[in-house]
Amino acid sequence: MASQILTEYKMRIERLVLVPDKGGCFEISLNGDLLYSKLKTGEFPDESRMIGVIGKRLKSADATAT
Repeated sequence: MASQILTEYKMRIERLVLVPDKGGCFEISLNGDLLYSKLKTGEFPDESRMIGVIGKRLKSADATAT
């Protein structure tokens, strides 16, 4: 998923951080806001859906900044 995020939004994100861990933790955050938590849902996120969620958040952040 990290590869797809970089491919889709490489010109719009400052950095992408992967934090290896054990215990089934898989979380996606954007600017400190938790977008998805496998610990809460019990399953991995749908990749296409998460790419869309990230895009909407980036677009919303752009609109707020102007």
